[in-house]
Amino acid sequence: MRIYVGNLPYTCNEDDLRQIFEPYGQVESVDIVTDRSTGQSKGFGFVEMPAAAEAQAAIGALNGKELKGRALTVNEARPREDRGGGRGGYGGSRGGGGGRYR
Repeated sequence: MRIYVGNLPYTCNEDDLRQIFEPYGQVESVDIVTDRSTGQSKGFGFVEMPAAAEAQAAIGALNGKELKGRALTVNEARPREDRGGGRGGYGGSRGGGGGRYR
C-alpha cells in the first residue's frame, strides 16, 4: 500500500521517515518529494508498505502524531491524476505554428 505523509518538517530525510514507519511493519520504499531546482523538501512524501494490515496500523498510529513540532498527515495515497497538458512551448490558441510566412 502506498501511504501519503504530509506536513513533514523540511529537515526530515528518507531515513528519518523510514524509522518512523518500521515499528509497524516492513517498509518497501520511502520517497520525500523535493523541488527540482533547489533540492529542498516540499514537506510531503510517500511510504510503500507491502502488507495492507501493517500499513493501516501505521496510518492509524501516525496520523496527527507530532514530528519535530509538526502534526503529520498520514493516509492512503490516492492514485495520481492525469495532469493533462503536455503541449510544450508551441501551439496555444492561435492554431498551430506556421511562422511569419503564411
